[in-house]
Amino acid sequence: MSSLPASHLENTVKPDHSAAIAVLQTRFGKQLSTNATVREQHGHTMTWLANQPPDAVLTVQDKHEVAAAVEICNQYQMPVIAFGIGSSLEGQLNAPYGGLCIDMHAMDAILQVNNEDLTVTVQPGVTREQLNHYLRNTGLFFPIDPGANASIGGMVATRASGTNAVRYGTMKDVVLALEVVTASGEIVRTGTRAKKSAAGYDLTRLMIGSEGTLGIVTEVTLKLFGISECIGSGLCHFPTIEDACQAVMLTIQMCLPIARIELLDAMQIKACNQYANLDLTETPTLFVEFHGTEAGVREQAQMFTDIIEEFGGTDFVWDTNEAERKRLWQARHNAYHASSALRPEASALSTDACVPISRLAECVSATAKDIEASGMIGPIVGHVGDGNFHVLLLVNTDDPVEVATADGIIDRLAMRAIAMDGTCTGEHGIGQGKQKYMDQEHGNAIAMMQAIKSALDPKNILNPGKIWPQPLPIKS
Repeated sequence: MSSLPASHLENTVKPDHSAAIAVLQTRFGKQLSTNATVREQHGHTMTWLANQPPDAVLTVQDKHEVAAAVEICNQYQMPVIAFGIGSSLEGQLNAPYGGLCIDMHAMDAILQVNNEDLTVTVQPGVTREQLNHYLRNTGLFFPIDPGANASIGGMVATRASGTNAVRYGTMKDVVLALEVVTASGEIVRTGTRAKKSAAGYDLTRLMIGSEGTLGIVTEVTLKLFGISECIGSGLCHFPTIEDACQAVMLTIQMCLPIARIELLDAMQIKACNQYANLDLTETPTLFVEFHGTEAGVREQAQMFTDIIEEFGGTDFVWDTNEAERKRLWQARHNAYHASSALRPEASALSTDACVPISRLAECVSATAKDIEASGMIGPIVGHVGDGNFHVLLLVNTDDPVEVATADGIIDRLAMRAIAMDGTCTGEHGIGQGKQKYMDQEHGNAIAMMQAIKSALDPKNILNPGKIWPQPLPIKS
């Protein structure tokens, strides 16, 4: 199966980094690998973009090793790409200029839990599931849950979100402080455990979502939340996608404190039924979850019942049974694999967009009609409580007509969202895959972003070839 070029950099001649690799080999020994298979695994990208492996992979144990490696790379003008578990979706891990991949998975210690302050400090290789398993007896949890069991460092880099975002926010809302290795190899801290600060620039949020282009995260301090006394989950069906989106819009506008509200279109429900052996009605469906006291959850469920009736919502059932709740949300989190199974011989291309909640029904409906008119299989699923939704296109990448059709759908979705005062990506990031939309979305603000990049990384060694619609030069 072929793949699309990674970007405008596909024909770039990679510089010779042999001198830097020799120094790194002397310093790190067996921690450094130049094995072709290992390199390709670390150029892995969960898209149809071409794999662009690094020249070498370094598995690090602590922040001092990260700093030492970056310092060497800076001296030799060798690119550096940080790697968590490899679940990014827009080519963020590719190495178009070659260079060193720093694998952070072994930095997986949970350093400090402060129950009274509801905070935790972790190394970047800790995954969200690992963290919540560790917290299971504290009455606290970490709410950000992108579908993959992503690493915390990677979630910081891509400004991750997930099903709980409508109530608990995204990574930008729950990160209190970072420890970061700069392009020169210096270790800096960007904040404290205090819940707010008016002291200086907000360097923490500058780093969040920068996709490894401004620094490499080596430590993260996060907010935690108490587990609610009662949690109720359920689902309901709608005649059309527009009806479901209208119900979501009114739910949010009524300030119902819903914790999760997820849309699955009819095709996605069909996929989930087949993959998870469910028997759900194959129509547009909302999965919902309520957090609070027992009385509060009942009240929220009743208010939601009243709202959905206005838009033809039917068969609303909910339960506080934990096993049933986990079964329901496991089906939702397996949406990617379930959809892929609809056409297993094809490549799965996941894309996303986000719009103001008032434009949600219009944007999702237009996208669904576009996919239907194309004749392609493209289930829609989304964290619609904050206006964010995803499309998973199943594409034969050996067929130029299908590739062009998929490209057109993605392009129209991105431009449609931007035209509605939204964004071409609510969660996945820019990487290589969505660079061409940056001008349209940000205009002359890109020059300010690039000025920050040039100031913090003057030799452009930190994940070069990402985010910018025109690449910054590799400087010598």
